[in-house]
Amino acid sequence: MGIFAADCLAGKHVLITGATGGIGWEAAKTTAQMGASITITGRNLAKLKQLETELLDIIDSSRLYVHAAEITEQKDREMLVESAQQKLGFIYGLVNSAGAAGGKPVEELDQEFVERLMNINYTSTLLLTQLVYQDMREKRQGTIVNLASLSGLRGTAGNTAYAASKFAVVGWTQSMALEAIEYGVRVNAVCPGYVDTEMARASIRRKADNQGISYGQALEQATASIPSKRLSTPQEVANTIAYLLTDAAQNIVGESVKISGGSVMR
Repeated sequence: MGIFAADCLAGKHVLITGATGGIGWEAAKTTAQMGASITITGRNLAKLKQLETELLDIIDSSRLYVHAAEITEQKDREMLVESAQQKLGFIYGLVNSAGAAGGKPVEELDQEFVERLMNINYTSTLLLTQLVYQDMREKRQGTIVNLASLSGLRGTAGNTAYAASKFAVVGWTQSMALEAIEYGVRVNAVCPGYVDTEMARASIRRKADNQGISYGQALEQATASIPSKRLSTPQEVANTIAYLLTDAAQNIVGESVKISGGSVMR
């Protein structure tokens, strides 16, 4: 059951990148339930079609646009934004959920690995946002929600490249927020810790392999380190994203909203 009014995003067009991931998937369904028109994008066309089927149980096909894209490619970014605007009109909300994870100690890093994480998590996402922001600025309205991470707020061992990419997202969010609010556009970030998604499970598996323990043991370690003693759910993160898209969050600007189960407080 939804916690938001069914019309609180009525008439608004929301573009969600990384929609085939656990958080993007739930964000798409949640914003659809709030009355928004939705553009979903990702690299996996089969998963996009699966999500499309679920969304069509919630909204009419006239409010949904599905577009497979590789956001690291300039032509794909441009075509995505142009076609989404042609199909559903002005993009009021942008949810930057696309991203990649990966952890290695400093001595094992190479240029390709570092550049890949920075490109997906920061550079390409920023350049896509730049395209969407042009109309937001002109129309003096809109809201942008970036998916950062607790790793964008504090470092952890073996996480140098990923943390750097997410620190970049937080810094960009804060800097752009100061520019954009002058034009009535809000920019914020959501910073979850471990979320029960395939990306988090893969991270826990890597830690298990590095420590020579089972996945179950690594999962127990992860949950034991969280005061709430559990992982966050994709729906909890999606609810936070959805709130930031609404008018109820009008004076929330440049924030990095933590979803940590109490593990990070500052």
